Amino acid sequence: MTIRILIADDEALLRMAFATVLEAQPDMAPVGEAADGDQAVRLAGELRPDVVLMDVRMPGTDGIEATRRVVEASPRSRVLILTTFDLDEYAFAGLNAGASGFLLKNTRPEELLTAIRSVSEGDAVVSPRFTRRLLEHLRPHIPDGGGGATRDKRLGLLSAREREVLVHVGRGRSNTEIAAALHLAEATVKSHLGRILHKLELRDRIQAVIFAYESRLIHRT
Repeated sequence: MTIRILIADDEALLRMAFATVLEAQPDMAPVGEAADGDQAVRLAGELRPDVVLMDVRMPGTDGIEATRRVVEASPRSRVLILTTFDLDEYAFAGLNAGASGFLLKNTRPEELLTAIRSVSEGDAVVSPRFTRRLLEHLRPHIPDGGGGATRDKRLGLLSAREREVLVHVGRGRSNTEIAAALHLAEATVKSHLGRILHKLELRDRIQAVIFAYESRLIHRT
């Protein structure tokens, strides 16, 4: 199967560089290029790409709002946010808008290709180690567990074991680490995570991390 990719970046040279790398792959095809967020949303609706490489800082509609609109209009299209700096201040907003991960613009070609293939298969491109660092960076901006607010009602859909797994996922732990902590097989953890995503109608692992905090399942510390 060929992965169809839309490239959205306001720098023409970067769009060309990404396209050159993608065209060399037998399983990938760049199907369009957008120079701003509005164009990215329009082309995503017309072309229905499998993956959108989305720059954050573009004129007019930025990459965050464009991501939100693309995901709402084309749920099958996965978005990879492109950032200039590690732990960009827009990372959490982009992931919360529905992106399936983010990459640095200077990432190595092989890492870019691996990321595209991963998100096209439904995975998130945020490693557990990076998730921990992201959460530390963004923790002050994640809703606190205090105040007596009502938790998300969707938590009631989860079994006790699924909640345990979600807590560990929210703390940035890998499937291997969760399996060891809960004395389960890794395959069992993966199955639990799959059911969690299905029940909560979440796209991927990083969306589960965000849900765990925003639903107050995990308190800020």
